[in-house]
Amino acid sequence: MIKKLRKEFIAIATVAVVSVMVLLCVIVNVANFVSVSARLDDTLDMISENKGKMTGFDRPDKPKDGREPKRLNRQFNEEAPFSTRFFVLCYKADGALIRADLSKIAAVTEEDTQWYLDLALRRGEGTGYTAGYKYKITKQDDGSYEAIFLDDYREMSAARTILLLSAAATVICSALICVLIVLFSKRAVKPAIESNRRQKQFITDAGHELKTPITVISTSLSVLELEVGRQKWIDKARAQTEKLTELVNSLVTLSKMDEESPLDFRPFNISDAVRETAESFQDYAGQLGHELRLEVAPSISYTGDEYAVRQLCSILIDNAVKYASENTPIRFSLQKEKKGVVLVSENESDGVDESELDKLFDRFYRADKSRNAQTGGFGIGLSIARSICEAHKGSIKAECVNGRTVRFVAHLK
Repeated sequence: MIKKLRKEFIAIATVAVVSVMVLLCVIVNVANFVSVSARLDDTLDMISENKGKMTGFDRPDKPKDGREPKRLNRQFNEEAPFSTRFFVLCYKADGALIRADLSKIAAVTEEDTQWYLDLALRRGEGTGYTAGYKYKITKQDDGSYEAIFLDDYREMSAARTILLLSAAATVICSALICVLIVLFSKRAVKPAIESNRRQKQFITDAGHELKTPITVISTSLSVLELEVGRQKWIDKARAQTEKLTELVNSLVTLSKMDEESPLDFRPFNISDAVRETAESFQDYAGQLGHELRLEVAPSISYTGDEYAVRQLCSILIDNAVKYASENTPIRFSLQKEKKGVVLVSENESDGVDESELDKLFDRFYRADKSRNAQTGGFGIGLSIARSICEAHKGSIKAECVNGRTVRFVAHLK
């Protein structure tokens, strides 16, 4: 359980941190792209307002006291015409080129203008990106069109550089944080480990302390019966003592199953073990009006704890016998899987509540308290079954078939 808790802590913390880092990276790059796009749009608007020219920029104010000049607009200044690369195409609605101003760019020649003119005709009015340029197409007062293509190589190159650097930083930082989470996870779950250790120690100690008075009571009842003869009150007291003994043993077993390595894993013939365990319940099931039908695949070899597997089979069959509808068969099977084996127990049951199936594996949970009082169960058996399956790297689940049949499927890997 502690390993599972630590893995869950590592997974949750890692997902949370990586999600925040990725979100931060996305926000930074989206904001940067929006900012770059806005600057390009401002430049296009400025050129468009000046009829395809880079003019009208702010000149610095020159104070007389010799201090540093202040600019009204740092984006457009006296150097802007020399650092901004663009070209302008003016054309009619039918596609006839009126004028091509290529004086502010060297990468585009007269032969290239037709390709950009066709693009402008296809796209129509508006803005967009193409082949390293951001363009703006506007309709003029005389009915002609003006297409301004602004070189965005520097801006987009800087944006890509920021994207790559931020992505690399996100990956590296996420990896480092994940390593730190793994290193410090044991310390983070240490309080839970200590609490779980004390709980298991308490159950074990309490179990040992209770066994002594239970044994004394049982012995005293036997001696009393020899002196006064058999009486119903002695029988009732002995029955309750046996139930208390069974409860203590179940609690101690459940506590041991929660330890890190409580089982002894060895190769054994699981087919023989399952069949022997199941056949020992046939007379018991028959006395209660249930036919136990076995389907055990022969000669299956499995590496695990044989005693725990036999206990798992006993729990599943005993549970089926106790809660099966009157005079209905019980089916129990063992099959080989690609990875491990699967045990299946099926029985018909009255009043199946599908919403309670997952709760059946909770400790001390009783789906039918009145029925459980008759059968003498404590609600611990299926919890032990789940612990056995998890100790074998497997799982167990309860299913409802046709609204009446309850099926328990245990996978052992």
